[in-house]
Amino acid sequence: EDIDLEGRTIAVERSWDPKARQYVAPKSRAGRRRVPMVEPLRRALLAHRMRTGRRAGLAFGSNSGTPWVYESLRGRALRRWKDVGLETIGLHEARHTCASLMIAAGVNAKSIAVYLGHSSISITFDRYGHLMPGNEDEAAALLDAFLASAGEDAVRAGVPA
Repeated sequence: EDIDLEGRTIAVERSWDPKARQYVAPKSRAGRRRVPMVEPLRRALLAHRMRTGRRAGLAFGSNSGTPWVYESLRGRALRRWKDVGLETIGLHEARHTCASLMIAAGVNAKSIAVYLGHSSISITFDRYGHLMPGNEDEAAALLDAFLASAGEDAVRAGVPA
């Protein structure tokens, strides 16, 4: 029920603590969030739903009531990445990859902070700021364009240069 295939979002409401064998609340209020779903993931989740027939309960796991085991998920991911010729990375690194791809696609930093569940945008900037656009050349070009436009506006308004 946390996966909305039509709305293309995934709700993050809780996590599974494998040691305590129970659901736990997110670390902060920001941990509860809705994350956008890219179309290839939506199609994969729809195919998975059709294969398993699951309409309620957990999407993954040995059944709709038992969460997946981290080691099992990690093993499957590593095998699959290797099978298709990708460098294997950890699941937390996959989270960083997702954030990096959102930055490259131009998603704004505040939205990325929300999607990652960061309690403050400063966490996002501290971790990913080096990937954000805005190097000196780009900043100078943007400022030049702004000042040129402002100068043209002033001339049109009759303000002496």
